[in-house]
Amino acid sequence: MRRLRAKLLNVPAGADRSPAIALSAVTGVRAVGMTVSDMDRSVSFFSAVLLFRAVSDTEFHSEQFDLLTGIHGTRARVVTMALGEDTIELTEYLTPQGRPAPPDSRSNDLWFQHIAIVVRDMDAAYARLRKFGVDAISTEPQRIPDWNKAAAGVRAFYFRGPDGHPLELLFFPPGKGDPRWQRGTDGLFLGIDHTAISVNDTETSLQFYRDVLGMKVTGESLNHGGEQEYLSRVPGARVRITGLRAAEGPGIEFLEYLTPRDGRPYPDDAKPNDLLHKHIVLKTGDAEVSYNRLAAKGMRLISPAIAALEAAGPGGQKAVMVRDPDGHALELISP
Repeated sequence: MRRLRAKLLNVPAGADRSPAIALSAVTGVRAVGMTVSDMDRSVSFFSAVLLFRAVSDTEFHSEQFDLLTGIHGTRARVVTMALGEDTIELTEYLTPQGRPAPPDSRSNDLWFQHIAIVVRDMDAAYARLRKFGVDAISTEPQRIPDWNKAAAGVRAFYFRGPDGHPLELLFFPPGKGDPRWQRGTDGLFLGIDHTAISVNDTETSLQFYRDVLGMKVTGESLNHGGEQEYLSRVPGARVRITGLRAAEGPGIEFLEYLTPRDGRPYPDDAKPNDLLHKHIVLKTGDAEVSYNRLAAKGMRLISPAIAALEAAGPGGQKAVMVRDPDGHALELISP
């Protein structure tokens, strides 16, 4: 059974219980990162299949990168790739290599996280994925029915990248989604609308992302029925969906599976070099202030201290990794 967590966090005795509003608020979502086993294979997949373009390719092996990841003796290759205005960061750990992802991962497991890639033409995009033999999660693209007013007419399709990372194709009909997805273009793949994370309890996640990090709720819906079941391939799926955004960048979407409740918890011993790892890069006014206050509130920290990285690197000048209430990794960065 899915493990239940106390409200927001298990705050230790004597910890800072002051209002969360004192935290340096998130100003934008800069990128979504994921750990890969073979960088050349992953770059080829995202460029050849999904038409991303490589922006930078850097190797890191320093005490500061060790601090960021909480792993000793790292040597990592990081490739930043862009689609439209949005970016992803792929990281291959040359040393030390982590563990493979669970082969039986499901959409309601709490380590589930996908990147939603917006397409101009769902049928053409789906045909392209089939041409390349992409590993599908959904049976086929699903259309959200008209009774679901918040998402009526939206079409979606789940699939996997080379290392099993979930991805989504997303099509918005006229009048739905961010206005930038309605601009006239000949491009097939347009950009990243959001990253979605499976959560145990929406209210607990809102206390963190909205009340602590300062993100804004932008939409809610309840998805169920055959379309949702065939999309996620979870029988009996009934999913509470909550969208949030900062001032810049893609959004973050909560997926709370009201049924079934048998999703597995994020492994407590997971590390950034494990292949199930993904992280959201969040811009904040002062990463050090945020880190100190999150630490005082009993947050689970990946980084043992603030890391100082070059501005051109994956973390900006100051960076730190923490976990949200369900274990999803966040990288807070600031100039």
